[in-house]
Order: sequence, then C-alpha cells, then structure tokens
Amino acid sequence: MAVLGRIQVDFGAVFPHGVFATGAAEPLENFETKRQEVDKENGLPVWVVDVYDADPDANHKNSAIKVKISAQVCPVVPEAVFGPFRPCEFEGLTVTPYVDDSGKRPRIAYSFRARGVRSPGGAPGGAAGTGRSRPATQATAQTKDAA
Repeated sequence: MAVLGRIQVDFGAVFPHGVFATGAAEPLENFETKRQEVDKENGLPVWVVDVYDADPDANHKNSAIKVKISAQVCPVVPEAVFGPFRPCEFEGLTVTPYVDDSGKRPRIAYSFRARGVRSPGGAPGGAAGTGRSRPATQATAQTKDAA
C-alpha cells in the first residue's frame, strides 16, 4: 500500500526543541501576478511567517522555515519572549515529502501544514491589540534536507 497525500505527525516529534517565529505574518505575494496568493484547496488568502527550528543540531539552512497559513484574516503569532523571537507551535500538523529538483542536485523536501498556530503553553496567538485569538485554518512550512 502506498501512502498518498499528507501524513499526520505530532508537533513535538517533528520539532522537539520547538520553533520561533521572527516576525508577524505577512501576505504571500504571487510572483507572477503580484497579488496575494490564494490557497488552491480552500480559496482563502495565504499568509507567511518566518520561523526557525530551535534544534541545536540543525544547520542554519535547514532551520529557516517559511510557514504558510491559509486564513481569512491575518494570523497573529504569539508575543515576543526575547528579542524578536516568538515561541510557537502548530496544531494539526501534517507533512508531505517531495523531491525538489530545482537546484544542482535533487533534494528531499518537506511541506508542513497545520490547522493553527499557538503559544507553546497552548494559548492561541492573539489578535493585534486585543488579546483575542484569530483562527488559522491551515499552515504550510517548507524545508529542505540533503538527499
């Protein structure tokens, strides 16, 4: 039996040291149209948040991940704890491996999706200035490992 599509994974198994967002979510601009990208599965606008894997053994190239979140309104990541670093975790995490052959040699890459983002303690990220959460319906992160 072949495994097709997304594989559900536990956030702690994929990121045992957690991840840190380094800024606010921003609209993901389509390179060709210069408009905000729209998720093909649900038709919602796509936002992007830069995060770093906190694993001390991960090299810098593999630690930097762009998390894509499909949501009607801009998701708000948790507040910064030190400097620009905002610890967060993702709910409903799935992974889809694929081959990225855009470089000099093919690499195994992973597309991560989630239903939402929250603080590591379980509290959702707050809406700007309100302390209330805004829902995030899906998130996608892409990272590359050497094949």
